[in-house]
Amino acid sequence: MGDTLEFNEIYQEVKGSWNDGRLRFSKQNVVYKSSKTGKVDSISAGDLNMAQWRRVCLGHGIKLGTSTGNIYKYDGFRDTDFEKISEFFKANYKVELTEKDMCVKGWNWGTAKFSGPLLSFDVNDNTAFEVPLSNVSQCATGKNEVTLEFHQNDDTEVSLMEVRFYVPPSQTDERVDPVEAFAENVLSKADVIQATGDAVCIFKELQCLTPRGRYDIRIYPTFLHLHGKTFDYKIPYTTVLRLFLLPHKDQRQMFFVISLDPPIKQGQTRYHFLILLFSKEEDINLTLNMSEEDVERRFEGKLSKNMSGSLYEMVSRVMKALVNRKITVPGNFQGHSGAQCITCSYKASSGLLYPLERGFIYVHKPPVHLRFEEISCVNFARGTTTTRSFDFEIETKQGNQYTFSSIEREEYGKLFDFVNAKKLNIKNRGFKEGMKGKTDEYSDSDEDQHDAYLERMKAEGKIREEGNDSDESDGESDESFNPGEEDDDIAEEYDSKASASDSSEEGDESEDESAKKKKAKKVKVVKEKKERKPRKEKKQKDTGGPKRPMSAYMLWLNSSRERIKSENPGISITEISKKAGEMWRQLGKEDKEEWEIKAGEAKRQYDKAKKEYKESGGGGGGGGSTSSSKKESKKSAVKKETKRKSAGGDKDRERGGGNDSFKSREFIETSEESSSDSDRKSKTKSKTKNKSKRKRESEEEEAVSTPASSEEESD
Repeated sequence: MGDTLEFNEIYQEVKGSWNDGRLRFSKQNVVYKSSKTGKVDSISAGDLNMAQWRRVCLGHGIKLGTSTGNIYKYDGFRDTDFEKISEFFKANYKVELTEKDMCVKGWNWGTAKFSGPLLSFDVNDNTAFEVPLSNVSQCATGKNEVTLEFHQNDDTEVSLMEVRFYVPPSQTDERVDPVEAFAENVLSKADVIQATGDAVCIFKELQCLTPRGRYDIRIYPTFLHLHGKTFDYKIPYTTVLRLFLLPHKDQRQMFFVISLDPPIKQGQTRYHFLILLFSKEEDINLTLNMSEEDVERRFEGKLSKNMSGSLYEMVSRVMKALVNRKITVPGNFQGHSGAQCITCSYKASSGLLYPLERGFIYVHKPPVHLRFEEISCVNFARGTTTTRSFDFEIETKQGNQYTFSSIEREEYGKLFDFVNAKKLNIKNRGFKEGMKGKTDEYSDSDEDQHDAYLERMKAEGKIREEGNDSDESDGESDESFNPGEEDDDIAEEYDSKASASDSSEEGDESEDESAKKKKAKKVKVVKEKKERKPRKEKKQKDTGGPKRPMSAYMLWLNSSRERIKSENPGISITEISKKAGEMWRQLGKEDKEEWEIKAGEAKRQYDKAKKEYKESGGGGGGGGSTSSSKKESKKSAVKKETKRKSAGGDKDRERGGGNDSFKSREFIETSEESSSDSDRKSKTKSKTKNKSKRKRESEEEEAVSTPASSEEESD
């Protein structure tokens, strides 16, 4: 057997919710680390004095007891794990792993036993359920009754609010009230916040960023009391996860961050972090409200009765001693400006991102703490608005994504070196130039790597700047970045005119291309008009013909509708159809055959009537009239086009100086392009005038021809 046993996906119950994590048994200790919060529970091997193997809701579980009275429960083991865990405990811990059965009878009367921090309800010496007294928020007594109220957990879908115990009166000792004795045992271990006695020390008017405002902080032995003008918060030290002391970028202020789980509540708002802001220049002389002997015995030299120094140092020192947790400070990271943080934006507000030795923390709105263990990958993305900044994206293993935007471009090298040194997975590493061969190598320097990225950003900026006055290839490459396509088209038209004055060949080619584009557009318009005509044929409907016959189901429904109404008084129309559908499906083949015969007879009668209707000309009369009217409308449209073409031809002959030969529009345009600039300008003006005249004449022709065609159709 090895020196350690490790198990994944082991669950620990925390105020009604199951948090998964990893459990490791070693010769020295038992260590459990939560995947959600990163909190570590360590039990020394010498402190273990009890181990039980139990069947629970998540398979099998282990209940461990220590000599100090603490109880730890871990669930999620398999049945096959019992033998190797039992042998490991005997060999290394000298503790026997005993099997303990749970009571599943469902009885609600039994014996209440207080064993350390647990209240166990036993039925016939078998435990029915256990209540961790640390989850109790309030204990109330009544006549022969004790009510326990519990702390609520936002992560659970269903929460246990309270439990009531009926305590029968004692018949042996009348001097002791069993209800009061029960309540005293609960309150001795419960997490009930009672502001009894004097505070150890008080800090006046401290600036708090979350929750926002100025609060008086009163330090009690077991909890922290924030007293403000409108709200009060009581924070037990057991809910404090981590402490952070972070210098501001201006080097004149300090952040003191307290991470909380579960968070403090104000209505529907949850505050997972308590952030205090201090000035480095502010000093304080602090005197603890305890005797020197009590201070020495309680804090073991961590604090003294009289202390003086900076305000942020005193607050952090007192909190560290009371909470008994380390204070996390920034590591060796230094940004471009020499600060230990990076200015960036998260969501809608600007703040500071601190790269720590084991994670990232962002302050202050909203505060975010990401441990390296829960990070899946990071991504360096180009800024959406300008190339002077970039975005830093972090994806977690749970699928959440955090984007810190508007980071200065100068910070890229330092941040990339930090991420690479911490061996975090970089998502877009393969897309960068010069980085494909260095995916798994972290020992080499990264100067060439981040220089390639900066050069790429600069090159893209130059391309966008040259896109306004560059050739066609640059214009095409910049289409994705410049959505204003109309401005680019106008610039190209002016450039083509300028090139035509310099070199006639280039001008001819560009104008020929523009002429072809105009012709193509005209052809498209004609095609669209032709495609719209068939839509009118869908509106034809013959209303004079015979009606279609009903199906077998409809014939049966018409005959059975009154019967369904009588059998189900007050039934609605929709319910009748549903009921009829069910009845029709339940009918046999013989019953349905009767109605199918009737439906077939109705179908034959319909076919006969339809045939007679068509022979009499009823079905084709309307269609023939519509088709004849369409033919006449087509003829009139052809006449209009021939008239317009002849009129245009006569005008072209007149322009040609009396020459009888016909000149096409292409010939006229090419002759105009081969002429000088001055002639071309005058001819373009005459063109626009002739076009307007032609348009007016065509409108007059339409006004004259329209009533005539309508009269012909009516005749």
